[in-house]
Formats: sequence, C-alpha cells, structure tokens
Amino acid sequence: MITRTLLAMTAGGLLAACQPAIPDSGNINTGRGVGFGDGSFEAEQRARDAALAGDGSYMPAASEVTAQPLDDGSPEATAAETARVLAATRPGGASNGLGNDAATNSGVAPVNASPSNPPPAAVNAVGISNENNFDAVSGQRSIQDDAARVAANRAQYEVVQPEALPERRNVGPNIVAYALQTNQSVGQQIYSRIGFNKARKFERACAQYGHADQAQIAFLEAGGPEKDRLGMDPDGDGFACDWDPTPFRRAAQG
Repeated sequence: MITRTLLAMTAGGLLAACQPAIPDSGNINTGRGVGFGDGSFEAEQRARDAALAGDGSYMPAASEVTAQPLDDGSPEATAAETARVLAATRPGGASNGLGNDAATNSGVAPVNASPSNPPPAAVNAVGISNENNFDAVSGQRSIQDDAARVAANRAQYEVVQPEALPERRNVGPNIVAYALQTNQSVGQQIYSRIGFNKARKFERACAQYGHADQAQIAFLEAGGPEKDRLGMDPDGDGFACDWDPTPFRRAAQG
C-alpha cells in the first residue's frame, strides 16, 4: 500500500514539472495577457487614439502614385495638335478613327461644315399653316377671292329634308307600346291562371331566355296576356318572367 502511494506521488510530481508556467496577472511586467508581452498592443492603442483625436501624429502610409509626363503646353505643341485634328477631319484627310474620312463613310465624302455654307432647308417646320397666316395668304389671294370661294362652296350645299320613319313590319309584339298601354303593377293579378305545378313550369319556361324582354315578347306572341300557354305568367299580372314595364313608363313621362 505504501509502495503504491509513493509511485502515485512520484508520477504526479513528474506531470507537474511538464506543465508550462502560468503568467502571473498580478505582476506588472508579466501580467499583460497572452500575446501582449512584447508591447505591440500599447503601440497600436496609442496610434488608434492619435488617429481618433486628429492631432496629426498618426497618418496612414500614402499609396503609390504613378503618372505620365504632361505636355509642355507650348504654342508650338498646341498648333501641331490642332493641325493634326484638322487634317484628320477634313474630307480626304488621313483617318484617325474619328469617322469623318471618306473611307469610313463608305467612299462618300462627308459634309464640310463651315460658316460660309448655307443652312439646310427645313422640312416639316413647326408653325402655323398658310391658311392661318394672314400675311402669307394675303400675298397669294385677295379678300374678294376668298368671298368667291365661300360663295362657290355654299352653292354646292345640299339640304336634306327630314322624312317620316318607315313603319316596322313583321317584328313581333312591341313591348314598349304594351308597357304604355297597361297600368297594372307587377304582381297585380288581372288574368286568371289555372293549372298545376305552375312554379316549376315558370322556372323551366323562363330559363330558355337570356333577358326578360325576350320572354315578354315570346309571351305576347303565344297569346298573352289573356292566355298563358307557356306558363310564363303564373300570377296573372300580364308580365312574363318578372318583366317590369316601369322603366318604359318613366321614360315616356320624361
């Protein structure tokens, strides 16, 4: 038992000797933290504070600048450059990629712009026409000529007298005339209706028409309002499939 204890203590001592030394945070020289023992952190901190303060004590390194030498700007150099550009832009001159030479324009010489050249004629110029310009018209014809033209135009006028409208024929019952000839309201029974399953016949008959006007015309053609062979007027008011004559009556009253 004692031997085992001694062996364990010996192994623990050997392991402790292999552990690296832990910095002492209480020592001002060694307690700066891991990685800050060389003083670089303090230098970076001072540089940052100086940059934020703007005292000019810290300035980043300037980037490298490269440039080509500029022209001397002498009158001789300016005259030479002007002559080169004029020679390149003149018709038949040497081409310098400006697109003004005959070769670049498919062999067609470009127009040589010059103050001595007359301006091109304006096409479709914006402005008033001659008919609305008194000065222009007065130079072409006189007031007497205009009066003669007006008289000639009036002589060609043709007055068409109104004629009576043709009478409609074979167009079926006129529901407008029927609405104005009657005075009963919708749902007011005027005619006797006898039969079975009147509601079912009403729905089946009215489903065949897309509008109540069409149903009313068919109802009148089939003998209505006295007779209701199609079952379109079960309440006997003389109006088929909920047709309402009120809009026609109001229109006639103005």
